Amino acid sequence: MIASLKKCVAPILTVLLACTLFFSVAAQDSGPGYRVTAKGVTVIPARQQGGVSEVQLEVITEKIIRVVAKPRQQLPERPTLSVLENLPATPAFQTENSDAVVKLKTASLIAAVDKNSGQVSFTDLNGKTILAEDPAGRQIQPAVFEGQPLYSVTQTFLSQPAEGYYGLGQHQDDLFDYRNQQVKLWQNNTEVAVPFLVSSNRYGILWDNYSLTTAGNLRAYQPLSALQLTAKTGEKGWLTASYANNRNHPDQVALTRAESVIDIPYLNDSKRILPADFKVAEGQVAWEGKISTAMEGMQQLRFTYAGYIKCYIDGQLMLDRWRQAWNPGSGVVDLDWKKDSQHDIRIEWIPDGGESYLTCRWLPPTTAQAPSTFGFSSEAGRQLDYYFVYGSSIDEVIGGYRLLTGKAPIVPRWALGFWQSRERYKTQDEILSTVKTFREKKIPLDNIVLDWSYWKQADWGSQEFDASRFPNPDSMIKVLHQQYKTRFMISVWPKFYEGIKAYEDFRAKGWLYPRNIADRQRDWIAQGYISTFYDAFNPAARQGFWNLIHDKLYTKGVDAWWMDASEPDILSNVDPGRRKDQMVGVHLGTAAEFLNAYPLQNAKGIYEGQRGVDPDKRVFLLTRSGFLGSQRYGATIWSGDIASRWTDMKAQISAGLNFSLSGLPYWTMDIGGFSVEKRFEQPNATDKKEWQELMTRWFQFGAFAPLFRSHGQFPYREIYNTANEGEPAYNSMLYYNKLRYRLLPYIYSLAGEAWLHDKTLMRALVMDFPDDETARQVGDQFLLGPSLLVNPVYTYGATERNVYLPSGGWFELETGKFLTGGQTIKAAAPYERLPLYVRAGSILPTGPALLYSDEKKADPVTLNIYAGADADFTLYEDDGLHYQYEKGAYTTISFHYDEASRTLTIGDRNGSFPEMLKNRIFRIRVTRPDQPKPLVFDDASDRSVRYSGKQQTIKL
Repeated sequence: MIASLKKCVAPILTVLLACTLFFSVAAQDSGPGYRVTAKGVTVIPARQQGGVSEVQLEVITEKIIRVVAKPRQQLPERPTLSVLENLPATPAFQTENSDAVVKLKTASLIAAVDKNSGQVSFTDLNGKTILAEDPAGRQIQPAVFEGQPLYSVTQTFLSQPAEGYYGLGQHQDDLFDYRNQQVKLWQNNTEVAVPFLVSSNRYGILWDNYSLTTAGNLRAYQPLSALQLTAKTGEKGWLTASYANNRNHPDQVALTRAESVIDIPYLNDSKRILPADFKVAEGQVAWEGKISTAMEGMQQLRFTYAGYIKCYIDGQLMLDRWRQAWNPGSGVVDLDWKKDSQHDIRIEWIPDGGESYLTCRWLPPTTAQAPSTFGFSSEAGRQLDYYFVYGSSIDEVIGGYRLLTGKAPIVPRWALGFWQSRERYKTQDEILSTVKTFREKKIPLDNIVLDWSYWKQADWGSQEFDASRFPNPDSMIKVLHQQYKTRFMISVWPKFYEGIKAYEDFRAKGWLYPRNIADRQRDWIAQGYISTFYDAFNPAARQGFWNLIHDKLYTKGVDAWWMDASEPDILSNVDPGRRKDQMVGVHLGTAAEFLNAYPLQNAKGIYEGQRGVDPDKRVFLLTRSGFLGSQRYGATIWSGDIASRWTDMKAQISAGLNFSLSGLPYWTMDIGGFSVEKRFEQPNATDKKEWQELMTRWFQFGAFAPLFRSHGQFPYREIYNTANEGEPAYNSMLYYNKLRYRLLPYIYSLAGEAWLHDKTLMRALVMDFPDDETARQVGDQFLLGPSLLVNPVYTYGATERNVYLPSGGWFELETGKFLTGGQTIKAAAPYERLPLYVRAGSILPTGPALLYSDEKKADPVTLNIYAGADADFTLYEDDGLHYQYEKGAYTTISFHYDEASRTLTIGDRNGSFPEMLKNRIFRIRVTRPDQPKPLVFDDASDRSVRYSGKQQTIKL
């Protein structure tokens, strides 16, 4: 009996002793209101404001800290979709407790939590503030979606003087620095939501939330009625709205009425709001009067629009835009007004089609007493959750983002060549004849793209070719590969028409969103078909979708996937509430909580599916939407169905820059824009001239984007369909196409750097010149890699443009002329050329002329050295098609130019792969500030050296 009792008691005593020891150790590292954990520290604020019960700091690396604020009633944690589960082991850290704060110190920074309020701040090791939360800026409030308890979460931060904010995905307001700007993070055609913000002060915030989110300036936009309005006739309280039923005679007003709000944002709103007697498809509306406010400072009018919109303030045209009806655009007008100043306003709107859209909202200025802040506010989550990412450079900050969310695989080399696309090639013969013409005319081309509707009209989602138009798709692809050496990309939508075999199969397994079917909502094809999308959050549905496109398409030889409507755009131009209704049935939980992550999961299914059956062939995805982590699935995002206008071309520069600053390195756009004004479809001589110039200027810009791709609606976008051989437009587009191929050794090395060292291809000036106040605001120029300064021309008829040259020296690429940096110049921009500059202290490798990327090896490579400073470059090479580089099958060759000794050192070749060039020739061409050289390829006078993989130094 006693022996048995001892047997029972001994384990209990052991456990009690262990617990005592544990709590003793914990007590040493903890105190009232806080406790130290294995990964960080948890603080219980004395003043539990904003619905917060505790604040956790988790050390990810010495420069990345996760901040979690938990509500009083905690919910089970949701699955992580963006942030990787297997992060590095927690590094060493120290904690320090005082009466006011608990500090957590790593080798690189200090994070502190206020014990009273729970406010978190970050400083460097010298105590200099990097970032601090707004003491009253945290809110966690109960919310309910689909009967499930969740929370809305908000966190604001204090801005520092002159600090710039970038990233947040891709947006179309043509805003670059988001300081004092507001960004809505909701996946939509042309709008890509990526909740990662980068500061010019070299930190980033990854907001780990998948729901509808507002970022930046969180003050709410107000209806126009919030302003003091005066009618055209002098009455207070409204504007005069004049409706004309013939847009060609806007003076023939059919009706006039008082209106104080312009708010026609979504599908069906125009039918509900516009006067019943107004002929939307034929008419025009004008709002006139005066506006004023008692608030002084910078304020904004923000428009969303379809059709033509013009806004005049005090007689000055402030906004002039057009957008097709099914995908409205947006624009912001900045107004720096004095208190109680009164201003004339006139808004003119010509709707597009029988249903159109227009909103005008006002953002008041901040008060002088209010601190400058920025933040994030999301409608659905389980806790407030963000990652603070610190770095010595913006590149290092983006490296932290990719550590959290995944590396960016190297795209296949062919993907960096030129792609031709069209909405759409309707037959097999059109595809083959287009590529044949490219080859006959010796226009470089790597990829031909087949857009939607290659299936029978009623079979959307079948992924089956319509045999009447594509009788032998297998043979077609084989001819493209073998005869024309061209890759083939095909469009796949996550959409299924009711009743087809694939629909019935997916429906039976519970893989489809049911609401659009229940609503009997018809699409725009012919008489309209009822359809829905598959649930990409369901792993079985993702596998099922991959199996479908594998069996129907991949086995025929498809090289790459074009994943359209991946927002998901179940029905265009609906409000967020309806989108959530359409997505009810999300496998992981509520549609509200997971709303923005659909494109991530859709890409995951195809990436993992292809790697599962063909593990060594690189996956390439072009998708219309993306999210935190999309880069790890081989995804390139394009900017959607943008309009073919000069203002839209300009907006793509800032859109692409902010997207790249969001941590995703591969971005592209429709060269020429997608949606075309009717005047360009059957143009007169004047409009044709403008169309050719628009295409030429856009093509010049596109040649230096990470991916080089022409696409759009009619007029056809092929070079030879834009202009005749010998015409300036044709000559210019051909020149930049060929230049792109000459630059492939440089561009492919940039792709290698994006994977090896988390670099970014399309670089805003703030990345390389973060302390330059002017550079921080430049959103219409960019660097391609470290060396090439690209300055698109986006004004019709322009033959020059202002170019800001940051500090250092710069060479005109074409002439070799040297210019001193730190100044804004008036750069020549004749029709056939855009201003291009090379940074002094650069090595720019160029290769042989090519008709497609793999036509010949990169031999010889010309090392174009732009002197004036020391220069370095690393040439990256692999087989260009497979994933063997992940196992080390690649080479790097470093080049160092020393300005003082005028020597070039070519380093040892590091690494190997079976197809590498063991022996090769490097040509050397030096351009100096006092010895300009024009850009010339294959110059026999250039110095040549033979290289077999061993270091050598050459005196120049």
